[in-house]
Amino acid sequence: MTAAPPAPPRVPRSALADAVLERLTVTYAAAADPERAPVMRAYMKDVAPFLGIPTPDRRALSRTVLAGTPRPDESDCAAIALRCWRLPEREYHYFAVDYLRRHAARCSSAFLPVARHLVTTVPWWDTVDALAAHLVGTLVAADPALTADMDAWIADPDLWVARTALLHQLRYKERTDAGRLFTHCLLQSGHPDFFVRKAIGWALREYAKTDPGAVRDFLARERDRFAPLTVREALKNIGP
Repeated sequence: MTAAPPAPPRVPRSALADAVLERLTVTYAAAADPERAPVMRAYMKDVAPFLGIPTPDRRALSRTVLAGTPRPDESDCAAIALRCWRLPEREYHYFAVDYLRRHAARCSSAFLPVARHLVTTVPWWDTVDALAAHLVGTLVAADPALTADMDAWIADPDLWVARTALLHQLRYKERTDAGRLFTHCLLQSGHPDFFVRKAIGWALREYAKTDPGAVRDFLARERDRFAPLTVREALKNIGP
């Protein structure tokens, strides 16, 4: 019997979120480009509607929205992110991801359920990958007890949760727990989905920048367990 998905996190009350969302929706809506929006939506495989704001313009608008606002606390971060995620257009999700990247260090391990909700709601690589590396990875680095959660996430039936577990160490470099990385890769080595197979290769390729010998030795022992796509991705910078 499949377990029911976790209930959505409660949106905290936040005066900062009230102010930011009011500015954000007005500013982004005024910059919408109805001709560009369908092209952006098609590029992202119809995962969500778009306003049609290119990334450089969107980030410039975001700076205007946030000008003069105070530093958030964890409740503010949760409220802003969850309220942005309730809006249909993808640019609001991107705003939330950028905001959390900037303020991830202000969030505690208690933020992980919010992160999981964002990863599993309207999921696609454009938000999941940044959340994995810049939010979840930051939370786990700050509280090593969360490695147990990553060990659970790697076996999750939701491919985006598993991808997040694979990619959460992406920025760790010499702090990477190589044993955990290799174990996670092996646990998902037979996964049928492209996005998981690609994530395994990407995670190994990134760690190979720090310890190419360890990745080469690991694949010398285990490469038959991985799809060719994964092996090509992993060895892209170090060779066979």
